[in-house]
Formats: sequence, structure tokens, C-alpha cells
Amino acid sequence: MAKMTTGFVLGIVVGVLLGPKSSVFYPLGKLFLNLLQMIVIPLVILPLIVAVNHSNPKELGRIGIKIFPFYFISTAVAVVLGIILAKWTHPGVGLTLPNSANITAPDSPSFINTLLNMVPTNIFQALSAGDLLAIVFITIVGGLSILFLRHSQDPKQRQSGDLLFNVLQACNDVVTKILAGVLLYAPIGVFGITANTFGTQGIDMVIVLSKFIGTSYLGVILLIFLIFPIFLKLFGVKVIQFYKDIKEAMLTAFVTSSSIGTLPVSLRCAEKNGISDKVSRLTLPLGLAFNLNGTALRFGVAVIFASEIVGISLSVPELATIVIISTLAAVGTAGVPGAGLIGMSIVFSQANLPIEIVALTAGVNVILDMIFTCGNVVGDLVGAKIVDQSERRAGAIDIDDDAIAHIDNEASPNHLPRSS
Repeated sequence: MAKMTTGFVLGIVVGVLLGPKSSVFYPLGKLFLNLLQMIVIPLVILPLIVAVNHSNPKELGRIGIKIFPFYFISTAVAVVLGIILAKWTHPGVGLTLPNSANITAPDSPSFINTLLNMVPTNIFQALSAGDLLAIVFITIVGGLSILFLRHSQDPKQRQSGDLLFNVLQACNDVVTKILAGVLLYAPIGVFGITANTFGTQGIDMVIVLSKFIGTSYLGVILLIFLIFPIFLKLFGVKVIQFYKDIKEAMLTAFVTSSSIGTLPVSLRCAEKNGISDKVSRLTLPLGLAFNLNGTALRFGVAVIFASEIVGISLSVPELATIVIISTLAAVGTAGVPGAGLIGMSIVFSQANLPIEIVALTAGVNVILDMIFTCGNVVGDLVGAKIVDQSERRAGAIDIDDDAIAHIDNEASPNHLPRSS
């Protein structure tokens, strides 16, 4: 963690000093992102299959019943928080529409189409395109199929299921080894990304949109350090220790602006915090596709920002509708850089606001994505911790067995070394 923080600070200093010339360090950061993206699909699929096979259908249903209400409630709270803060700071007052704005509104998928798109017509196309909803669906179906084979009355099916599970578990160990090597390069990658980001962003645009940026950052900070601790306290979680254990994931999310790319680090932080593997390996991949709290807050701020630019006042019923629209738009948005702009366009078109305003924020999208992604990742970890705590209270996770498993992992050569 200290090495990554050093790389981040040095990147800011170099970016500010060199300005646009700091783009020379872009390849260092791009290499880090490529390495993370290279292993992220296996890291979604393999841990999820292992988690499914360490549970049973009853446990999976119980965890799902607990995690999805958290996703929707926390996402709606984030939208409301964004609206309240924007109503207080007035980020759009004094701004006008960009003259050359040219954005086409993306189609807003219906709820039925979203469900249908979860079932891919081509598995390999879904994998190559990184379609998270489809990948999660494929993985859960495949994992359950292996689970039923392993518990079949037919000895041949049990043997096939055990063989498949052992192979996939071995593959998971291989990916874990690769991940350990990738994270050794992390401080250099963080430096490259940070130097390029802070060096190439136009300072004039940052000044013009300072209220919008400031409101967004304030909102995510309050979400992380005020709202989420309330959720955690309700379940008896030691908040300070929780944030100490996940700080590496927070920094990685902030620097990379990618929830997907941060998944490897999030899984390690969850283990460090004592979250059961059966919970973290199931809920964290699901959170990538269904839980984007930071992005939802962005929608709340952006709607008030847009309404102030065009000079209209939204009524309480209209704001309530926007909360619902924003919550649904956030659920299912892929955790990759730039997805927020697409979500904003969908929300604006549904709220009858000019989507040209999206172009006004595009110039500082990189800076905004950093903090919103951080909010997304922390929200996923908070949800995992809450479910884990609930499972322990219900006796569904044997604390002694979990502690023994954790000790075994520490002693295993496959265990990830924790960076200093």
C-alpha cells in the first residue's frame, strides 16, 4: 500500500510540473490497465464458480436475498444524496450549453430487455465483449451445473463434477499466481496513470466545472465515510478496521477508474478483512454488474446540474421519478471507465433534459470517474461485509472453520502476498 501511495503522489507531482508532456508516462499506466483487464474475466468466472460449489442452492438463495436489497437501497440513497448536495451547491448556475455539443442519446433498455440480454446467444461473444451481466449468468449456471453433478446419485456424474471442479480450482490458483505478479508492478502503473491524468487535463475546464467536480467529490466522500459507516454499524462492523483493510482497493479504484480492474485487489482486501470466501467470491463479481453507488450519485448531481443550466425547477414528484430512473440506470451499468457518460445520457433523455449537457462534463470525465469508481468499489465491499456479518450471526459461517481456512491460506504457497 505504501508503494502504491508513493506512486500516486509522485504521479501528481510529475503531472503538475510537466503538464501535457507527462503523457510520455502513459504507456506505463496503460500496461498496468492491460494486465488487469487480461485477468479480470477469469477472476470473475473462476472465483464465482468456486464460491457456488462451496455453497448449496439454499445458501446461494439466502445470500442473494440479502445482497440485492442492499444494492437497490444503497443505490437509491446515493442518488438522493447527490440531489440534496446539488440543490445546496447549485453547480450549474451561471453555465450555458456548449455550442458544439453533439451527442446521440443511447436507447434506454427496458427491464424485460435487460433480463433477456442476460442470456447470451453466443457465449464466446459475451466473453470477448466483456458483457458482465451475461458473464455472471453463464458462470452461475455453469457453477450450479457442476454443483449438481458433484451431488448426483450417479457415480459417473459425481466423478465428472469433481474432475471439472478440481480443474477449475487449479485454474483459479494459476490466475491467483498471475495476479500476484501483476500487483508487483502496480506502483509503477499507478504512477503512469496519475502523471498522465493530472498532466493532460485542461485546467481551464476544471475551473469552469469546479462546482460540479467539488459537489461530486463531496458526495462520494459523504457516501463512503458517513452513509456506509451507518450501514456497517447497524450490523456491528468495526468501521475503522474495515476501512484500514480496504484502503488498497480504494486507491486502486481511484487511480484506475475501473471497478472491473479493481476486482483482484477487492478480493484480496475482502480476505484481509475476514470476509468469508463463499461471500466475497459471490457478491463482489455480482456487485460489478448490479451495484454502482458512486455512478448513481453522479446521476443525482448531474440532473440538478442540467436543470439549473436550462433554468427549470424540478418538482418533488419529478425528483422521485428521477431517483427511480437513476437507480435502474445504475443497475447493470458495466464497471468500466466512461460508462457514466452513457448512463447520464439515458437518465437525461428519460427526464426530458438536453443530453447535450453531457458533452459539457466530458472534458473532466477522467477526474470524475476516479471518485465515482471509488464509491462503486467501496459499496461492493460494504455489501459483502454486511452479508458476511449477517451469515455469521445466523450461524451459516462457522467462525472457527473460517479462521482455520484463513490460516491455511496464509501458509499456502498460492496465497497472495500483501503489498506493504
